[in-house]
Amino acid sequence: MAASRSLGIAYPSSSLLTSGSSSLETISRTECRVETGVRAVPVPRGIVLQAHHGLSSFEAFESSSDFSELSNLRRNGQGRVLGFGRKAAKICASVSGVGEAPKKVKQLILKPPLSDTNLAERILSSPQLQLKAFPLLSACLPIVNLNKLDQEWMDEYLLDAKDALGYSVEILEAPQDSPASHLDSLLFLSFQHKFSKRGRTKLVGIGHSRLAFLGQFVVEQALAELLLQMFPRERVGSLRERLFNVTNKKVLPKWFYTASLVEILFPPEETERLKRDEVQLASRSVFWALVAATYLCLGMPEVYRLLFDVFKIDLETPEAQPKPRVGLPDEDYLSPELDRKLTWREIAAYQAPEDSLFSCPRLFRACVPPGMHRFRGNEWEILSLPKVLEALDYPRPVQDRLPEFTEARNIELELGLQLCFLHPSKYKGDHPRFCFDRLEYVGQKIQDVILAEQLLMKHLDGPAVWLERKHRLQLMNRLCGRTLREKKLTWHIIYDDERKELFEKNRRLRNFATTSVHHSLHGLGYLVYGRGEVRRLMSKVFPVDHLIPPNYL
Repeated sequence: MAASRSLGIAYPSSSLLTSGSSSLETISRTECRVETGVRAVPVPRGIVLQAHHGLSSFEAFESSSDFSELSNLRRNGQGRVLGFGRKAAKICASVSGVGEAPKKVKQLILKPPLSDTNLAERILSSPQLQLKAFPLLSACLPIVNLNKLDQEWMDEYLLDAKDALGYSVEILEAPQDSPASHLDSLLFLSFQHKFSKRGRTKLVGIGHSRLAFLGQFVVEQALAELLLQMFPRERVGSLRERLFNVTNKKVLPKWFYTASLVEILFPPEETERLKRDEVQLASRSVFWALVAATYLCLGMPEVYRLLFDVFKIDLETPEAQPKPRVGLPDEDYLSPELDRKLTWREIAAYQAPEDSLFSCPRLFRACVPPGMHRFRGNEWEILSLPKVLEALDYPRPVQDRLPEFTEARNIELELGLQLCFLHPSKYKGDHPRFCFDRLEYVGQKIQDVILAEQLLMKHLDGPAVWLERKHRLQLMNRLCGRTLREKKLTWHIIYDDERKELFEKNRRLRNFATTSVHHSLHGLGYLVYGRGEVRRLMSKVFPVDHLIPPNYL
């Protein structure tokens, strides 16, 4: 390959050219090199070398800069080609005459990737890999160390944010080996919504979105458990409506005004022209992220304090009340501890007794009515219960102080399983709580939280958009029903005769019922054995990873 150093271009020999060619020919990157006077630099993809019939040398130009001019060259002949070639020659001559390439050419040269050593240092210095004792907390920390601009924001706003959120001195002076010591980093990420100045940067925006992704499910779980205990006779549809009325995006800006966080959330110099929809979206994402940061560093009791003591959420206001529903009153009796209306402080401070039969005893009594004992010894318990226990590997081994405790737990577990398979069409008209609605409500929320935690720990740099898609895909209705059918558990659901005949004619109508039973089993496992049982059910008994088509992600 001969080189023309006056133009700074290396061109191929005449043997590569076809003598009769009158069209423009593109020379590949591997055959062409630009001589800069110091060393030969490979021509990037943006630079192409063109040959025209009648020209003695090749001319260089940028194909990506002006595609329309390239099409004109093909039509208007040799004069335009020569004019454009002189322009490229000046660029290449400046490269060969000056030690440093101009900005226009320098951008076209591909930068080499990071070396293995630098890449390993960047990964190992990430805050996510510095904390090994708390894997979920470490997965939500910033992907990279905070820079100078981030520290300036923290110096300016973080102290005011802590005062508004009302954190105690013990939390602010937490030791280095405790989760509360990472509260500053998570609070910084919580306020960096996508319309803020720091939130527009890629890595900070990803960190904020991951916190908001976890926080939306934590809020729903906390309020669902609270509403089930505060309103034990109310229907699940009314409870869902109450939750939406106090946490939808239209009312969240009011909570930030109440908590005196508006100046931190929307600084005047950054967000002067935000629309109403953008203000609502930013308030919702920051609200979710704050809940997630509190949940990771301080636990669920502080989440309740944040909701009701800082944001002043009131469930008794007229705006929070559900629409009146027509139906028979619930005449079944309640557990003694649920006879009076509980406050949020009592629910937040509640701890299960040491010799308790269940992981969440009071919540279990709110979901499984005491009147279920009238169903003991019926046909379902004789024919279906042994098959259900075998499929779910129940009862689980638990170390109890007395064998009577184990026997009592197993009896309540069997009644709870029968309630999980009791469709509302059977007894809900006469007894509103004799169906799987409340267990389904708990199971759906705890399943959302645990799957979100697993995705965050598994994909340390995954953005929230991708995590939400994967989360939603793994909890699809038809996948939940398919896993239930694989265990041959759909035949044990108790329907009304009319509904059963309708479902036998059309299997798709049963998808909602099978999904509800699927959620109810997770809710019962959580109430009796705890969060570890939900993880076992999701990973071993009802796995859905192998059912997801590869092209969905």
